[in-house]
This record gives sequence, C-alpha cells and structure tokens, in this order.
Amino acid sequence: MSHPTDIAGSQILFVTGRLAEHGLREILDRLSSELKFNYELAVMPITVAALMTPAWIAKRLTIPQGTDLIIVPGYCEHQLQDLQQSIQVPVQAGPHDMRKIPQHFGLGYQRPEDYGTYDIEILGEINHAPRLSFEEILSQAKVLKADGADYIDIGCDPGGQWNGVGDCVKRLVEAGFQVSIDSLNPVEISAAVEAGASLVLSVNSSNREAAVDWGVPVVVIPDNFATLGGLDDTIEFLASAGVPLRIDPILEPIGCGFTASLERYMQVRKRYPDAEMMMGIGNISELTDVDSAGVNTILLGICQELGIRSILTTQVINWARSSVKECDIARRVVHYAITNRVPPKHLETQLLTLRDPETTVYGQQTLDELAASIKDPNYRIYAEEGRIHLVSAGLHLSDTDPFKLFDRLAQGEGQDMPPHNLDASHSFYLGYEMAKALTALTLSKQYTQDESLDWGFLTQPETSHRLTRKRSDKPSSPLS
Repeated sequence: MSHPTDIAGSQILFVTGRLAEHGLREILDRLSSELKFNYELAVMPITVAALMTPAWIAKRLTIPQGTDLIIVPGYCEHQLQDLQQSIQVPVQAGPHDMRKIPQHFGLGYQRPEDYGTYDIEILGEINHAPRLSFEEILSQAKVLKADGADYIDIGCDPGGQWNGVGDCVKRLVEAGFQVSIDSLNPVEISAAVEAGASLVLSVNSSNREAAVDWGVPVVVIPDNFATLGGLDDTIEFLASAGVPLRIDPILEPIGCGFTASLERYMQVRKRYPDAEMMMGIGNISELTDVDSAGVNTILLGICQELGIRSILTTQVINWARSSVKECDIARRVVHYAITNRVPPKHLETQLLTLRDPETTVYGQQTLDELAASIKDPNYRIYAEEGRIHLVSAGLHLSDTDPFKLFDRLAQGEGQDMPPHNLDASHSFYLGYEMAKALTALTLSKQYTQDESLDWGFLTQPETSHRLTRKRSDKPSSPLS
C-alpha cells in the first residue's frame, strides 16, 4: 500500500478490464489531480479484470516509456512474481475492485501506523460457573481469551456457596489464564484467591473487612447503587488498609436509571481523579434488543474519556455473543481517537458488520455495454440500485426478485432459445450467488460475485467457484 507522498510526480500505469474502464478513469482523473501523479490506463482485451492472471497480463501488456509503477487488480496478488520477473518496472497489486484505488493510496478507511494500542483491559465473565463442568468453563475461557479478554471472570451464583471454586480457579491459572472471582461471599472469594485469582469482584460494606487479608486488588461497589451509599466509607476503609482497589459505581440498564448511572461515574471520577475504575457494560449490551457492536463501542468511548481502564462484559445473549471481540477492537479505536483528538471515522471497518462503509455501482448503461461486448456464455451477477443483474453474451436481465430473475433466464427471455448451460450444479451456483446479492441489496452492502459479503470482523472467507484458474496464460471458468 502506498502513501500519497510516495507517488507525487510518479508516472503510474493502471491495468484493468473493459468493464471497469469508464468508472476507473473518472476516479483516476480526480485522484491524480489530488495526489499529483500522472497516469495511463491499460485496458486489457478482457471484460472482467478478475479473470486476468499475471502471466496472461505479461504477454499482452505494453508499458509506456517513463512508467515508474504498474498497478494491477488485487486478484493477481498471489502470482505477482509471474509478472514482475518479466518486466523491470515495479508492480503492485491494488484492490480487487480498482474503483477503490483511493483507499490503496491511503485515502478513506486506513489504519494509521500507530493504530492499535490500548489501555482498557477486558474482563470476560463466565456466568453461573457453579452450574458448569470444568470442561465447559475451560472451553468458554479459551474462547474469551482468544477474542481478547485479559481476565477470565468466574461468576458465582448469589445466595449459594460453591465449594469447587478453588479447584476451578487453580486449574484455570495452571492453564495460563488470569482469573478474577465474581462474588460477594468471603468464603468463595478466599478459596479463589488462595487458588490464584488475582482480582476480586466485588467488595462493599458486607465483606470489606475480609478483603484486608486477600492480598489482591478488589473492585469496590456501593451498597446503594442509586445514591452511591456506602461507597466512600468502603473506599476509605480499604485505602487505609492498603488494599489496591478499582471503583465501579454500577451501570444500570436503559429504563432503570441508565443516564443517572452514567452521571454517577462522572461524579466518582471527579471525586477520585486518580483512582482506577471499572464499568460492567453487560447491563446494556445484554439487556438491550440491539446489535452489541455499536453499543460496546459507545460505552468504551465513555470509559476512555473518563479514564475507566477496566470493563466487565458477558456474551450470553445471542445478539451479544461476540462482545469480547467487539470490545477488543473498540478499545483500540477509542484509544486512537481520544489520544489524537479525532473522531473515530475512516479508521477501522471491522465493527461495520451490518452495512458496508460504501458501495460502488456500474450503472445500467455500463452493464448494457458489457452484455453487448462479451462473447462467452458465462453469467456475471451484479447487485446495485435495488436490482439483481444477470449479464452474459448479448443478455442483460434484472429484477428485484431472484426467483423471477431465474425463471426469466430459464425461459430464454432475451435469447433465441432457453440456455443450454443450466444444469443442476450451475443452477445451484446461480441461486447461491443471487441469494448473496439479495442480502447485499437488503442491507446496502457491496456484492462482488464469488466473494464473501463483508461482515467486518465476522467475515468468513469464501472459496471462489467461478474465478478458480489454472496456472496458464488463458483465464478459464468452470461455468463456461
């Protein structure tokens, strides 16, 4: 990836196919003026740039004199040496969609070089641990740690006493986990601390005297959440005894005093400007019918601004099942934004799971021209402006309904006769791709044939079926 200052004054040759020519030229006209480089566009004798291979390009590419850099579509990145070894000019793989070349040059969504640091630690809670086998607890702990949890928080059941807590904590610590114990019961807490727990949640007036002997940091909570009653007395008692502490005024769910609880965090920060603090954010992410990524990001932004360096979260309810990973990403976003005093925009796309940052379209005219120019019977699928488009040699059908679109294709609409290449496997493939296209239209996401939809950090890479190529000079397609 280049930086704008690296290309000023350069002569750059961009390689693309006929389909992308018009849109790419418009982008390059604007971009070259903005970034002060000169360019030429090599339009190869192929419609879809994704079907080019570096070896194929090498046999057909004419390089203008004075060219400083050649940029080819990103599909060529794995075999770029096939092109580079045949020419002397440096070659780069650009984005898969060359219309996103501004991002390649550092414009739009790009992570700065110093992005990624953070100072908020995540406690990932295992709820109702006494009801689980150790194997179940260990399995959850591995997931939480892999997703970014710094502590595995063992949640005990109120009103009971778990005699197995010490053994559980000991085995987790031996397995390499940093463990906190979530209980008000001094007997449970003492057993957990003796077994290696290094943080206690929580302490108030009911158990603060026992906390003096535990020898580990504790999280202080008020006796009365709404009034912060008892909080100052417990803090003073523990501080006088030399017990390291963090303060958690307790975040309340929406409808139960959420805004007032936020105000209490601010009050406590003003009252104790140098104290470590914690926020349990699960009361919002778990108890609100909304996707958790945005909620978690906002709450971590509040924590970062208030200097709250610990958060406790769960991921029990289905819509919040990836909360730890979301918080791991969000803590980096908010740290960079607040440290550099910039909004957290055009910085990180991994938390954009429902909708894409942007979508690009070819337009009706370009797709009509594509249908008129291509000669092979392969089907190209596009999703834009509310419709699914099916393009092949001399054929351009579009519809809002993929079932209707497939029926029109099968009946031979726009052709002299029904197509000969709709066998079972091909039909299944088209149905699968059109289902993805409809999902993209529904959620305003970018659809690219044979590629997975972009779900941010939830994206599952997809094996390409149409673009699988043999290592030869001629691009091939199994859908011919």
